[in-house]
Amino acid sequence: MSIRVLIKDYPHRAIALATSTHALVLRHSATSTENSGNPNASSTSLGSNGTGAARCMVEFTRLEDVDLDDYRALHSVNVHGTLGLITVENNVFLVVVNGASKVATVRPGETVQRIHSVGFYCLTSTAYDTMLNDEVNPYPTDTIDDEGYEMGFGGRKEQTPMEHPCLALKKILSSGTFYYSSDFDLTRRLQDRTTDAATVSIDSLDAGFLWNSYMIQPLVDFRSRLAPKDKDALDASGILTSAIRGFALTITIPKASAPIRVQDSGMPSSMTLISRLSCKRAGTRFNSRGIDDDGNVANFVESETVYWAPSGVCFSYVQVRGSVPIFWEQQAGLLPGQQKITITRSPEATQPAFDKHFDNLELSYGTIHVVNLLSNEKQNELELSHKYRIHIRNSPLNQAGDSDREHDLVKLTEYDFHAETRGPGGYEMASMIAQWIQGSAEGFGYYLSEDAEEHVKRNEQDYIVRRTITVLQQEGIFRTNCLDCLDRTNLVQTIISKMALELFLNHKGLRASQDFWARHSSMWADNGDALSKIYAGTGALKSSFTRSGKMSLAGALADARKSATRMYINNFADKGRQNTIDMLLGRLIGQVPVHLYDPLNDFVVAELARRSAEYSETEMINILVGTFNLNGKTSGINSDLSPWLCPDVDPSQQCPEIVAVGFQEIVELSPQQIMSTDPDRREAWEEAVRNCLNKNAEKHRKDEYVMLRGGQLVGASLSVFVRSDCLKHIKNVEGALKKTGMSGMAGNKGAVAIRFEYANTSICLVTAHLAAGFSNYQERNRDYKTISHGLRFQRNRSIEDHDTVIWFGDFNYRIGLNNEKVQRLCHVGDLETLYENDQLNLQMVAGLTFPYYSEARITFPPTYKYDLNSDQYDTSEKARIPAWCDRVLRKGDNIRQIQYNDAPLRFSDHRPVYATFVVLVQRIDEKKKDELKAALYRQRREVVGDTRAAGHLGQDETDDEDLLGYDSIEPGLPPASSDRRKWWLDNGLPAKARVQPPSNDHLPNPKRPSNPFTPSPEPEWVDVRHLQSSRRPEPPPTRGSQRARTVDFNDPNPSRAQGPTARKMIAPLYPSHASQILGSDGANNTLNDLRRSGSSASTHSLPTNLPYRGSNTQPQNQPTSSPQVLRKPAPPPVPNKKPSLLLKSPSRGTSPVPPPQQYRDDPPPAKRSMAPPPNLARKPIENLIDGEDKPPLPPRTGTNGSSRSGGGRNLMDDDPEDVHNNLRDWEVLRPVR
Repeated sequence: MSIRVLIKDYPHRAIALATSTHALVLRHSATSTENSGNPNASSTSLGSNGTGAARCMVEFTRLEDVDLDDYRALHSVNVHGTLGLITVENNVFLVVVNGASKVATVRPGETVQRIHSVGFYCLTSTAYDTMLNDEVNPYPTDTIDDEGYEMGFGGRKEQTPMEHPCLALKKILSSGTFYYSSDFDLTRRLQDRTTDAATVSIDSLDAGFLWNSYMIQPLVDFRSRLAPKDKDALDASGILTSAIRGFALTITIPKASAPIRVQDSGMPSSMTLISRLSCKRAGTRFNSRGIDDDGNVANFVESETVYWAPSGVCFSYVQVRGSVPIFWEQQAGLLPGQQKITITRSPEATQPAFDKHFDNLELSYGTIHVVNLLSNEKQNELELSHKYRIHIRNSPLNQAGDSDREHDLVKLTEYDFHAETRGPGGYEMASMIAQWIQGSAEGFGYYLSEDAEEHVKRNEQDYIVRRTITVLQQEGIFRTNCLDCLDRTNLVQTIISKMALELFLNHKGLRASQDFWARHSSMWADNGDALSKIYAGTGALKSSFTRSGKMSLAGALADARKSATRMYINNFADKGRQNTIDMLLGRLIGQVPVHLYDPLNDFVVAELARRSAEYSETEMINILVGTFNLNGKTSGINSDLSPWLCPDVDPSQQCPEIVAVGFQEIVELSPQQIMSTDPDRREAWEEAVRNCLNKNAEKHRKDEYVMLRGGQLVGASLSVFVRSDCLKHIKNVEGALKKTGMSGMAGNKGAVAIRFEYANTSICLVTAHLAAGFSNYQERNRDYKTISHGLRFQRNRSIEDHDTVIWFGDFNYRIGLNNEKVQRLCHVGDLETLYENDQLNLQMVAGLTFPYYSEARITFPPTYKYDLNSDQYDTSEKARIPAWCDRVLRKGDNIRQIQYNDAPLRFSDHRPVYATFVVLVQRIDEKKKDELKAALYRQRREVVGDTRAAGHLGQDETDDEDLLGYDSIEPGLPPASSDRRKWWLDNGLPAKARVQPPSNDHLPNPKRPSNPFTPSPEPEWVDVRHLQSSRRPEPPPTRGSQRARTVDFNDPNPSRAQGPTARKMIAPLYPSHASQILGSDGANNTLNDLRRSGSSASTHSLPTNLPYRGSNTQPQNQPTSSPQVLRKPAPPPVPNKKPSLLLKSPSRGTSPVPPPQQYRDDPPPAKRSMAPPPNLARKPIENLIDGEDKPPLPPRTGTNGSSRSGGGRNLMDDDPEDVHNNLRDWEVLRPVR
């Protein structure tokens, strides 16, 4: 679809991408990168350098709803889509594909385009409009002087051309190594995508291979906020483009050379190769080696060979390459082969990242066979191979032990490529590797699909419909590596691809011609050259042999030239290339993505979600699920299944709307059966189940049941039945399978899933048969993980992407007790003890399997293993321990389980289990929703006006376009805030208090906590008329200073709650004097006074005689006449008793509570000093701060020297004995040196 680029410059810069039906309009918001010098302005998205994210308005609308008259079209610029937005040098650029050509057609209607030109259009400035718009001028005249002579750029400074800031990005994106498709998901292999998806859903792409994920992510986020219809329209427009990096090519196979020939078709066969380079650890040769902590490796490439025939047969085979997955580095050097390899981490520190890498491979592809081509003669490569071997041996995927290596999930073949091909046979000897990997190649299989014709009857007319049916899936993968994963690796991968194609053709009884294999080799040689240019800068070595099967002199000379070119590029050009790659992927320090917002649509979507009750209603439906391991028996097919499928439940749950039945071992799992699926048994059991359900429906006068969909994986099957009156509410029914048995190669274990939507609620039902064996609970955990991650529906929807999920089946978790004890507990009915030792319960509690799932309380005895046709547990020689193998689990906030029980059907060694649920489903009235949406749009347009991306804005543009219409949530509260507008700041100034007292006689209560949100019984205001003048609260301190603290010792009520006190600072202890201060011989030392300048935080009325803590000399209460102020006392230790208990007189050895303090209006003294306790015979310490003159001590209140009168008994007027008892352990803190 052709897309036009339209630009408007006035009054605000805007760019529109317009198709024939819709337009995507983008406009930069100037408020994002400018703070106008406001020190209080901030941004919610900051990079490491503190730069805020650029903000742009965006709008996607129908063409008739937007006025594009003010826009100018760029001459002859029709683009193929946008790769996204990127900020470079504080300017926002829209990146578009303006040149592409078709290079591959995987299947009819699935094309791949190669990007050969991109454009960068600035959203913030017009300065770059004349630079680099369409193409770089191939014949520049900027360096020609007036007389026509070449003068270069060094002549005069003003003649130096301005380079476009995106020139490096343009070069890399236009290098011919990027590809995209508007027809299908190019980031996923054929096996992982479906054929019936109408459009590419950009939010379901594999981020590991999506190279423009950083640039396109803001648009993907914007898309996620659109209404479903607009979302589909945006997908169909092709405006959003997903790009991979690597290689793609289709070679046409003439009918004479095609292995599969179709007589009646005029279309030729085709062979396609697609290589997807991972962007997770992207980089150049010597800048990107080994693995990172997330398990990503350098030069990781997924290569897929596809062969399509006109008959509808489609073959696909995938293999991967990647750097040795340990932490290692290699420095570039001028001498080839002399670059030293450094292993940077110990094996213990490497193993976690190594395990992550192989766990991801196993989840995505199944069993892994590692083919290591490193040399055994070069010391560097030998050390890497040794470490690689150790890590594979320690992998948790290989825990079966040496005796059971056949079931390892990671296999290793070491093949010294250089040593094997050094002889007279040359590179032809590389094909000998086939004998070492043939077994895995046959076990892994390949993906195969075929077109089948189905006769469908609609409106009493017969139609023939062609559907693509999956016949076989690939269940394992080869992971090949050498040092660079380029030359040797590409040659061996060509051999593996040929092996897989030969295996496919042999199964069909066909053979390929020599011309077919020559085309195959040429395609792989082109692939090797392309990948090598990306990583190393030149084409691949040994490509001459890959193409022709023999090495010529010209090929050897070409390899020597490539090696020299690589040396130059790796030493002098790769750092710049690496920096460009990091910029493209958003990895530079301080890089932040562009923030997009739509003031119109974002508001409407949020309001629709908030007011969903106006256009939707809820309904309760009932679901019954049953699981039964049949042990391969058919004897019970004519039995009465009603105890299991029609249990005695509440009448409201009889004849539920949906019934799902899962069977395991529906056929005997013989070696012949586990590799194929026979549907006859499933169909017979489905008929028996349907008859049972319909008898019960007739009995309760309900509509009959119809079969919705069934699925089978050898022995496991799932059938879903729906009451016919509910069929009108069900849509989007899909099924999927996932094998786990024999490392994913066979179907004896695995899962079958069916998903559908009931009204507007998505439901997924999964029946699973997990690994058997008493001690194999870790393998069962891994089976769950494989199924949960690997089972996919259309549009890459997983099991977890549903509102309601129910798992049921034979999970095979056992009870961790011996047989005798389990039998005894079963006999006495002690199910609690059994459940405490149940493996599934323990693994779920530990979070190792089925996270966030729930299971109802088990009230029935273990369901396995019984003697046939009896209630006796296993009496055979194997004496299986009874266990709850058959389980039902659920997840969702709209589901409630009612029943969970077994049924007395005895023709198998398992007992069937059933569970009933009540599910709350939502039904949306689309008509009401559309009406509300239209009303909200009209309402929003009145508020927003033209303040949107496609609007006509004047000079009075608001700074807060994204806040328009968002009023305060309650009257009197401020409106919403933004990066520019903050309700707690007034025009960038600090907040001012506007609170007024009730009258002039009221003041703020000083007893209230400083934090206004802290609960307090104190009133906010106090009446000064009810307070003594001496107790008037002090005015608040000046900003930035601490309140002065004073203590009133004449307070008649010292136990009253006090206001906040000044922070108490303990003087630091210098090592040379610490022992003198804290020692027990303090009676022999005295300390001189220390005078310092006054502080507003000081205390200026303290007791005059505070003894040293722990002093052996008794303090004496001696009045003094000279005024003096002491330093604050040390803070008491944190009390471990209630405060009321601490007010009592302390006993010896405990610290009493300091006397309570009150504010008063006395001004603070100009100086303060520390007085020694009277009559203490301590050894003096030299005073290093104060002089010899000491101010007189202040008079004690209430004594002869008192300066105040009145008051009652003061704390300081106690008898000497009281002072001795109360202040025995107090000590004055003094700074020492």
